[in-house]
Amino acid sequence: MSNEETAPYGSGAAAQAAPRKRIRTHHLREMKERGEKITMLTAYDMFTAATFDEAGIDLLLVGDSASNNVLGNETSLPITVDELLPLTRAVARAATRAMVVGDLPFGSYQASPEQAYLTAVRFMKEAGAHCVKLEGGAEMVPVIEKLTQGGIPVMAHIGFTPQSEHALGGYRVQGRGDTAERVKRDAKAIEAAGAFAVVMEMVPGDVAAEISRELTIPTIGIGAGNGCDGQVLVWQDAFGLRTGRMARFVKQYADVHQVLLDGARAYAEDVKAGTFPGPEHTF
Repeated sequence: MSNEETAPYGSGAAAQAAPRKRIRTHHLREMKERGEKITMLTAYDMFTAATFDEAGIDLLLVGDSASNNVLGNETSLPITVDELLPLTRAVARAATRAMVVGDLPFGSYQASPEQAYLTAVRFMKEAGAHCVKLEGGAEMVPVIEKLTQGGIPVMAHIGFTPQSEHALGGYRVQGRGDTAERVKRDAKAIEAAGAFAVVMEMVPGDVAAEISRELTIPTIGIGAGNGCDGQVLVWQDAFGLRTGRMARFVKQYADVHQVLLDGARAYAEDVKAGTFPGPEHTF
């Protein structure tokens, strides 16, 4: 292969841009203090990670949502640590600025603080995550304390927590009426335990805004209104790779599904017609 030629299937090394200043936990807190909104998207591979990083997205979440957005499961529950680690590693290798968040999957941290610490260490050491995310409120205080005392930054997740969907009775808004005080207590408890940020999912906007004003750590909303310090979406939802009915809180910014569909159809037509490869594609 000559120096002018590139690897035929792409190159991880070539895909990476020059290093930029990495987003750290203190940068997020400073953004909150300035009133600057924080951006967060999911990412599960090197190309989307590099693209979102280039776009200036602050946080890349390698979510357990890979279970139903990458692996084809119906929910986030089946995915394992061993399935998430390679995805996290790919994202961490591709992102030069964004903070990479490794999502601890169901069953990998709820048994004890010790179990949680060992799982989180794997995400940090084996996959290069910069922090981990876990679901739960006040009941997760001992876990958060164990991780932060061991040098692992923790992002918490309250409100609707997908890993508890069966216990919560399905996809239901959390924090309405009498349950609002519970969500507020959860937020304050995890802040006191040492979490550097908290995701609030499907929480009424007025409740989420009040919590955001009262906490010193950043809040990241998903279906929690515009009063949060930042927002997160699953990228397949935000950019139209997923088809069908979307959650109310999703806004689609592109139609990747249609672009890929048109391209795949054009490729198939060219191959069947014998017009690809042409002379310009032949050695």
